[in-house]
Amino acid sequence: MRKLLTLLPLAMLLAAASCRKTADNSAPTAAIDPTSPAAARAQLEVLRDTVNSRWKQMMNSDNQKLVATTAVLAELQRLPGTNAAQAKQLAQANERLLGLRYDQQTMSASERIDAYDLAQDSVLQAVYTLAQPHYDNNQDVQSLTETIKVADSEVAGYRVRYDQAVKRYNSYIQLHEQALKKAGRKYAKLQPLPLFELKY
Repeated sequence: MRKLLTLLPLAMLLAAASCRKTADNSAPTAAIDPTSPAAARAQLEVLRDTVNSRWKQMMNSDNQKLVATTAVLAELQRLPGTNAAQAKQLAQANERLLGLRYDQQTMSASERIDAYDLAQDSVLQAVYTLAQPHYDNNQDVQSLTETIKVADSEVAGYRVRYDQAVKRYNSYIQLHEQALKKAGRKYAKLQPLPLFELKY
C-alpha cells in the first residue's frame, strides 16, 4: 500500500513562517492571518489535493484490475480446454466496464456505484471459474488472477480513505464559507463532494 504524504496543519506552517529570519537577520516575516481569504484558499487547496490523490490511487487500483482481467482472458483464450468463445465474451464485457464507471460527481447517484460493482463482480466471478482449471499448472494465469483478487480486496479500504479526505474537505468549505467567498469567484460556489457512505 502506498504511503500518503503527511501534511502539516496550516497553523504549524504559518507559525514556522512567522519565525523565519531573512538573510541579513532583520525582523521576522509577518505571519499570515489564519482567518484570511488567502489562508482559507491555501488550506482548501491542500485538502482538495489529498482528495484527488486518494481518488487517483483508487482509480489506478481499479485500472490495474481491468488490465489484469484483460490479460488473463487473453491468456485463457490460447489455452487448450478453455471455452474460447466465453473468454472472448468476458473480455468484451470487461472492456465495457469503463463506460459504466462513476466519477467524483456521478457517484452522487448511489445506483451508479452499485451498477458498476455488480457488473464488475459478475465478470470477475466468471473469470475465476474459467481460470480455475489452469490455476495450478499455468503461472501466468495464477499470477494475473492473484493480481485481480488483491486489487478487488482493496476496494473497500480505498473508498474509506477517500471518504475520510472528502469529509475533511466538505467540513472545511462549510465552516469557512465566508472566508472562501472573499477568496475569489471559483471559491464562492463550492459544493460538497459526494461520499461512498450509504445515507440512511
